[in-house]
Amino acid sequence: MEAFYISVWVLAGICFITWLLSVITGDTSWVDRIWSVIPVVYVWIFAAGTNFADPRLIVMGIIVTLWGARLTFNFARKGGYQPGGEDYRWEVLRAGMSKAQYQVFNIFFIVIFQNVVLWLITLPAWVVMINPGPFTGWDTALTVLFLAFLTWETVADQQQWNFHKRKAAAIAAGKKPESNFCTRGLFSVSRHPNFFAEQSQWWTFLFFAVAAGASLIQLWVVVGPILLTAIFIGSTRFTENISLSKYPEYADYQKRVSPVVPWFPRRG
Repeated sequence: MEAFYISVWVLAGICFITWLLSVITGDTSWVDRIWSVIPVVYVWIFAAGTNFADPRLIVMGIIVTLWGARLTFNFARKGGYQPGGEDYRWEVLRAGMSKAQYQVFNIFFIVIFQNVVLWLITLPAWVVMINPGPFTGWDTALTVLFLAFLTWETVADQQQWNFHKRKAAAIAAGKKPESNFCTRGLFSVSRHPNFFAEQSQWWTFLFFAVAAGASLIQLWVVVGPILLTAIFIGSTRFTENISLSKYPEYADYQKRVSPVVPWFPRRG
């Protein structure tokens, strides 16, 4: 339980730091900046709780580190760590609230709720820590599946990055871009293929606890991926409303292409 308590103290410290920085800077994207880092810390805290002796936890630590490295790279190249790198969606929300209302939203949703979810999604590692055992064929299958979703998300983000580079170049040259939003590649079968892969990785991560033989009581940690999915549902709807307000043709894209889960596009 010592590792569990350490993770709780880290969670409390991160909540305080991200809130304090948001107040000092007026930028509420500090949780976004640690999103790809702090889950890696939590998982390795649980691995350290076994003195790094549990092979299942070591593998879980490695794949989550790969997840974090990829996401950190993608966030950094989009300018997320630079001054003025606040998520544009927070600015939209701020415009519709009073200062007091937005600060309440900042404290309870952006800071506390999101940080708690980032902690909860890593708790299958804690369940594995208290249910030590050998690395099995199920663990191998889950590792391969996690890496497959990681690859899918990497490809989706790269396709989106390439699209926005082409769009920016076309606008700079005084030309009309091929499209106002990405519709090719993985974006032809899902409007948010990266969101699909991100959630799928953490649902896969949960099943390592099942492979470890967790009891039904211990599987309360399913609340982590459930809440993560809820965040993504809200984020997807909000993002699409913004896109639709900017680009009326986005409605046709919505009719043709699956929102998240990849599927064959509709004709017409």
